Amino acid sequence: MVLNFIWIAFFLIAFIMALVRMLVFGDTDIFKTLVDGIFDAAGTSVQLSIGLIGVMSLFLGFMNIGEKAGAVNFMSRIVGPFFNKLFPEVPKNHPSVGHMMMNFSANLLNLDNAATPFGLKAMQSLHELNPDKDRASNSQIMFMVLHASGLTLIPISVIAQRAIMKSSDPTLIFIPCMIATFAATVTALVAVSIRQKINLFNRVVILWIGGLSALLVALIIYLRTYPGRIDTFSKVVSNGLILFLFAAFIIGGLVKKINVYEAFIEGAKGGFEIAVKIIPFLVGMLVAISVLRNCGVFDYIIQGFSWLFGSMGLNTDFVKALPTALMRPLSGSASRAMMIDTMKQYGPDSFPALLSGVMQGSSDTTFYIVALYFGSVGIRKTRYAIPAALLADLAGIVTAIAISYLFFHR
Repeated sequence: MVLNFIWIAFFLIAFIMALVRMLVFGDTDIFKTLVDGIFDAAGTSVQLSIGLIGVMSLFLGFMNIGEKAGAVNFMSRIVGPFFNKLFPEVPKNHPSVGHMMMNFSANLLNLDNAATPFGLKAMQSLHELNPDKDRASNSQIMFMVLHASGLTLIPISVIAQRAIMKSSDPTLIFIPCMIATFAATVTALVAVSIRQKINLFNRVVILWIGGLSALLVALIIYLRTYPGRIDTFSKVVSNGLILFLFAAFIIGGLVKKINVYEAFIEGAKGGFEIAVKIIPFLVGMLVAISVLRNCGVFDYIIQGFSWLFGSMGLNTDFVKALPTALMRPLSGSASRAMMIDTMKQYGPDSFPALLSGVMQGSSDTTFYIVALYFGSVGIRKTRYAIPAALLADLAGIVTAIAISYLFFHR
């Protein structure tokens, strides 16, 4: 129901805006812009799906080895006590716990290519426990919203882009990004827990969240003290983790005396099936996002924000970075383009550019994730997943603005 409403709303808003621009402002090119965007989005959707086939096959193949070797169940037992509190409907030591743990770990290290296959596998595992195959379960919603909150240790893509744009200190946004994305994740956790009546004030959850928070703070202090080590840390830990997992799965398979190659091929076959299955969902969502983006509605929203906060006597410097925030839940590539445009227009080390970078690293692409993850298992009734994820996005953006004023504004 929510997806249906949003999809229709995107198109209606875009069509109305297009008519206004043509009839009132004489913009005769607007319809062509919308149609070109629709065709581009449809083509991009298929390209994204096809691009997933190789990566999906690779990781699902190794995941199948890991499952047969018992590695996934081993991880499930380690994080089981914590996940059992957040996912009470999931049986203890269920394979989905291990899949979710791998997804969150990959997301934490900004390993997009690894996070997506792990996440889709986790969604499939959770779907096996779902009695209503057309409707998202509580566990699937909790997983999707937490993933969409985008908790990441180091926003490598943002730092890399700042370096390309010749920033004097590309890693300057590191700590603000960490704080903003942590705020988004905590908001996601609390919002879904309240809706699902999950008690977060218990010893296991407090110890896990407290421990992770302490580890996060220690890492921030360490990398902030030695900023030159951020790039080395990322390269070694991120790539080393992937190689370690592959090696561990193969060794575990040899110990269990399974045919490792056949297990890999068996798992890899699922990569093509999933990639093809999600094409209609991605086409539908990305086309709707395209018409909304190209109709010019965001320009009017930004002008409205500037007028509103200016009339209240507040500083409006943050408004220049809002295009990135508005596009972030809709399209990762579009929000990245907005961030780059902000850096080009105002300079990579200007306040709008720094804030734009923090916003880009504060959350993930909500609507793309909804279409991808729920579409992979055929879920059409997403219930409150999108509102909860958007609330987390809002928390990340508000925190990004507040922390950027504290760190960067002069």
